Amino acid sequence: MCKKRKNFILSIFIIICIILAAVFTGCGSQKTSKSNEQGNQGTRTIVDMAGRTVTVPSHIKKVCSTNPIGTVFMYTLSPDKIAGLNNKISKAESKFTINSYKNLPVEGGYFGQGQTMNKEELLKIKPDIILNMGPINSSSISNADKIQNDLGIPVVCVTSDLDKMDNAYKFMGNLTGNTSKAKELGDYCKKTYAEITDIAKKIPEDKKVKVYYAEGKEGLQTDPKGSIHSELIDLVGAINVAQVPIQAGYGRSGVSMEQLLKWNPEAILVCIDQGFAAPANDPYKVIMSNPNWSNLKAVKDKKVYVIPCEPFNWFDRPPSVMRILGAKWLGNLLYPNYFKYDIKAEVKEFYDKFLHIKITDQQYEEIMSNVK
Repeated sequence: MCKKRKNFILSIFIIICIILAAVFTGCGSQKTSKSNEQGNQGTRTIVDMAGRTVTVPSHIKKVCSTNPIGTVFMYTLSPDKIAGLNNKISKAESKFTINSYKNLPVEGGYFGQGQTMNKEELLKIKPDIILNMGPINSSSISNADKIQNDLGIPVVCVTSDLDKMDNAYKFMGNLTGNTSKAKELGDYCKKTYAEITDIAKKIPEDKKVKVYYAEGKEGLQTDPKGSIHSELIDLVGAINVAQVPIQAGYGRSGVSMEQLLKWNPEAILVCIDQGFAAPANDPYKVIMSNPNWSNLKAVKDKKVYVIPCEPFNWFDRPPSVMRILGAKWLGNLLYPNYFKYDIKAEVKEFYDKFLHIKITDQQYEEIMSNVK
């Protein structure tokens, strides 16, 4: 009797572990296959990539995202289904996006510091679902439930993990009906991620470059190893020098010049928010002209690089699917003897596949002219 009771408790424990593992690893494709069509009611019940059961319309025509990560993702998959933007469109976005995207209304979002969606305006355009794309954890699940209860609109969680981007495309392709495009983009992401990780493994420890990621108006904010905001440094086999705690969500830990001098990076990556900085708030100019920075090896060796950002940042802010292209660029930049991509050809292919823009040689030069 006692043995039977122990076996019963063990079985319950194993089942709970399996459920929790499914929730926190975001195995969306398997969950999607369990969708239950209820066509006569115009709805269907799905399990999203966070393991949440959500009832959504049978046919998804309009999608709003809680953040720019999801909006960029939807732009690559089905720009015709985007119902609204998170921010007023920037000049960088305007130059290299299709016309219909530029004319979408701004609905806000739940991202950054204290931003929310405009509930009244959102209810006017009546999106079929709200896409909540990002790292999946207990906090993101709780936020999705809260937003769904507040707005009365189904909220669907989808992972933004680079190694699961193919699953994210498969999940959203099944949900929106755009399966062929989803497969094309998902296959590209899966292949690229495998290539990058394979090459990165071949870089000897003594050849790994020490990198600092400079954020903020003066470059004295950063995100350390393990953060989604600096993930590409880890991915291409470089060393993120920042020894600070990870700030969840918005990120951006403050650092001092004393810490930077101690870390003494060999290369610095500069993030310029929204693609453009006012002359007085340009972190690249600060780094290259302020005497406090001049003692760093990266500055002495002129290895300070502004990250490409047209129409969306290739590295972070937001940490979107553009990072797939950014990984190729960064690998080539730091390790030209290992990563040997033809970046011009890669950029043209990526912009065609993902951004629906066939760029010319002149436009390519324009995009890269901002990359110092």
